[in-house]
Amino acid sequence: VQLVESGGGLVQPGGSLQLSCAASGLTFTTYSVAWFRQAPGKEREFVAGIYLRNRATYYADSVRGRFTISRDNAKNTLHLQMNSLKPEDTAVYYCAADKGLILSSLTSPTQYDFWGQGTQVTVSS
Repeated sequence: VQLVESGGGLVQPGGSLQLSCAASGLTFTTYSVAWFRQAPGKEREFVAGIYLRNRATYYADSVRGRFTISRDNAKNTLHLQMNSLKPEDTAVYYCAADKGLILSSLTSPTQYDFWGQGTQVTVSS
């Protein structure tokens, strides 16, 4: 199994980026999937996720209304559209997948079996 993120970079505050996560060895439609991020000196935190059982999307309060998680089933790719970016969004962003999650575990990074290598997002003027 391999998850490969792309799309990170440097963007000014208020700008937008779209992250992508391409999967091989698993099919996203049969997994719960999520984006996490980790800033220097901080713990990895949940950003957004899609729960397998109900296919609903969930967001951290800090990004709700600005970020959108989506899945391209034909390309087996996960996306994170990030708008109105703020300096506090600066972090390494990771995609993750797990088949056996319960809903209450969706936001817990320790519950995921598969991770990408991460992509850096820097929001700065």
